[in-house]
Amino acid sequence: MSKRTVLTGARVVVPEGVRENGSVVVEGRTLAGIGPGGPAGADAPGTPAPAAETLDLGGHWIVPGFVDLHVHGGGGASFSAGSQEESLTAIRTHRAHGTTTMAASTVTGDLDDLCRQAASLSELAEQGDLAGVHFEGPFISCNRRGAHDESLLRDPDPGDVRKLLDAARGRAVMMTLAPERPGGLDSVRLLADSGVIAAIGHTDGDYEGTREAVDAGATVATHLFNAMPPLGHRQPGPIAALLEDDRVTVELINDGTHLHPAVLGLAFEAAGPGRVAFITDAMGAAGMGDGRYPLGGLEVVVRDGVARLVEGDSIAGSTLTLDQAFKRAVTVDRLSVADAVQALSANPARLLGVADRTGSLEPGKLADLVVLDEEFTLTGVMRQGTWIVRPPR
Repeated sequence: MSKRTVLTGARVVVPEGVRENGSVVVEGRTLAGIGPGGPAGADAPGTPAPAAETLDLGGHWIVPGFVDLHVHGGGGASFSAGSQEESLTAIRTHRAHGTTTMAASTVTGDLDDLCRQAASLSELAEQGDLAGVHFEGPFISCNRRGAHDESLLRDPDPGDVRKLLDAARGRAVMMTLAPERPGGLDSVRLLADSGVIAAIGHTDGDYEGTREAVDAGATVATHLFNAMPPLGHRQPGPIAALLEDDRVTVELINDGTHLHPAVLGLAFEAAGPGRVAFITDAMGAAGMGDGRYPLGGLEVVVRDGVARLVEGDSIAGSTLTLDQAFKRAVTVDRLSVADAVQALSANPARLLGVADRTGSLEPGKLADLVVLDEEFTLTGVMRQGTWIVRPPR
């Protein structure tokens, strides 16, 4: 008989809104019921109920587990290291901050090295630790490379794209590329035909070319505003094209460094809550302190929580975790809790193709949830029915 956990007295965020004094019943790995007040999901008359652990979470929020489309590492570890031990360290770090589902992001590297990384990460995806592999580079613009090694960049030849997809053994979920580069549009079409998200990012493209890429099948904007031409009133560039098209979901890094709150609000207003995915773009320093860290083949220094390349002044990913992004969304950006849940859970789950089992609190889905106190500070994390962080009694 499955273990049962009953969470009571909380404000529970479900797709229809917020249930005050709500309750959540977990049986085994899944959500058995959600209701207003008292124990939810009551058994049918005459059905013996398994022994339950009941936690009173009065004054707290229960939201779905967070889903990260774009994360490079954490806990001092990097997915690009090609080591499953390092990858698991990064995974555990972000789980402790509420990310119950994530895709592992690589960094520009030699094609054969990327294939080896993809093979290692695909094994973790096959055993359920990752939702898949996201390739960020090497098919990006030299002019907008950010923290990517210029010497390893290359045009997005469809044959090279196929090589990476094959190395991931069906576990590739997204690839970021610059569609204006030779082979870019053909590569976008190949990705779309293969069921892999084609994401526009690290691009030096213009408005018209970006629209053409979306027509070819691109559906995600990689960290919108960052590593692309700025929005101009005569040359709107890729930002306007990506914001205006209902087929595109825009990634936003809500750490207060990558985007000014006014710009984040502008993007949220233009795209609407259904087309925004908050990401971390975190590198190994996430969950750690200031210091020096590797990022691919480059070295990064973190000062006051901001990561920059040692050589040059480019921002090099972030040290963000999604619990911080959630708290900032509702306390600084003044988003509603429901809109923040869409951006951190429902929308990225939909993009990764896992919305049938996670990304929202609904009976029958996995028991992936985060408990937040009245100030939106994380106090509990449950993944597939097991506490990663147990709320205080």
